[in-house]
Amino acid sequence: MGSPTYHDYKDRLDNGPSPEPDITHAKMLVFLALTIQMGHGIRDKLTDYWATMDQLYTLFYSTMMKQDRYLHILRYLHFTDNRNEPDRTDKNFDRLCKVQDLFEILNGTFSKFYNPSENLVIDEVIVSFKGRVIFKQNIPKKRKQFGIKIFKLCDSSGYRYDTKVYLGKDRQRRAQHVTATELTRKTEGHGHKLYMDNFISSPELFNDLAK
Repeated sequence: MGSPTYHDYKDRLDNGPSPEPDITHAKMLVFLALTIQMGHGIRDKLTDYWATMDQLYTLFYSTMMKQDRYLHILRYLHFTDNRNEPDRTDKNFDRLCKVQDLFEILNGTFSKFYNPSENLVIDEVIVSFKGRVIFKQNIPKKRKQFGIKIFKLCDSSGYRYDTKVYLGKDRQRRAQHVTATELTRKTEGHGHKLYMDNFISSPELFNDLAK
């Protein structure tokens, strides 16, 4: 069962008024702007962005949107309709189906509007995540021990040109260089120099890239 959407929740209410009005397009843009801004000033807890203590207080967040309003939107934020969720027992079930459309839009935009520099690197990163997904990784040697593994193709400026989420289906080394091959296809034939560590590189990978 997927988590409830806002309209699922409203359907279960009595005929009384909704506890929160519908979200407008303008409010949604403010929500996204606040979420992006949070990445520039990491706090221990989400509610710390609205804290009134002198050492944490930032007027920007409370001015743009009240804390309860932000948390309300976050709670019911969905990118797919749960009623159309695919069969999880299907062997081809997409474990990223909840955000697949959004992920493809962002990924396509990253590569569409930027020409990468000569030097490119393929590496992996663990994005901290405490929710419940079957492909969440536990890597004790990483600073962020629990999270979602993402393979990235970046240029020397740090711009993320392409990404692939590791969905936990393949545990063999083959999965590493298949992912690396897919990430480099968009930049083939343009004279880029490719860097990666020995965890990703292999003779099979370079044979694939040479084809």
